[in-house]
Amino acid sequence: MAEIHTPYASLKKLLSLLNGFVAMSGIILVGLGIGGKCGGASLTSVLGLSSAYLLHVGNLCLVMGCVTVLLSCAGWYGVTKESRGMLLFCILSMVIVLIVEVTAATVVLLFFPIVRDVVLEHTFVTLRNNYRGYNEPDDYSTQWNLVMEKLKCCGVNNYTDFSGSSFEMTTGHTYPRGCCKSIGTVTCDGRNVSTNVIHQKGCFHKLLKITKTQSFTLSGGSLGAAAIQLPGILATLLLFIKLG
Repeated sequence: MAEIHTPYASLKKLLSLLNGFVAMSGIILVGLGIGGKCGGASLTSVLGLSSAYLLHVGNLCLVMGCVTVLLSCAGWYGVTKESRGMLLFCILSMVIVLIVEVTAATVVLLFFPIVRDVVLEHTFVTLRNNYRGYNEPDDYSTQWNLVMEKLKCCGVNNYTDFSGSSFEMTTGHTYPRGCCKSIGTVTCDGRNVSTNVIHQKGCFHKLLKITKTQSFTLSGGSLGAAAIQLPGILATLLLFIKLG
């Protein structure tokens, strides 16, 4: 009996350790989900629905992370009680989670080129039609003002994007105060386009870089979590077989 029990006990200890790693992967997914959700919401308000996939994948990571943590607890219970039913439930559930994680990572990587190619024209047209000004209360204008100030840029392509826009027709200014290097100065008058006064370059490439970073972070995190979970699934399957 001792020869049979020793490797069996070692497997249970290994599974307890692996369940800890699975729980850690779930926490990582929760963190990615919260980050992706917050970052995706901000980008969607500026770049439009073409970047909303980041928000959706962020929500998915958040849910998958919570589920993974719960499944790691269930797996620990199944190992401790030697419950084949609980172990089978954990195996099937974790396989589903694994498939969802790999699918989510693939979707993120596939959608990024679409965002890069499609979103430029959409963002340009939307900015010219919907941007109202620096102190306007609408969410779209507020988000664009924050983007231009934080990233030190002006417009989508450059400061000329506001020429002929609804903003210029309403205010008579060729650019908003958010484009200025020093907001509130006399030279920041909406007409002086000197390089000493306003940021000449547009925000699109900087926003695209942020989108790329978030996309790769979400996909890399999802694949990393899947890699951490796979040994736990295999070890749980081995214990399930031994208990039979």
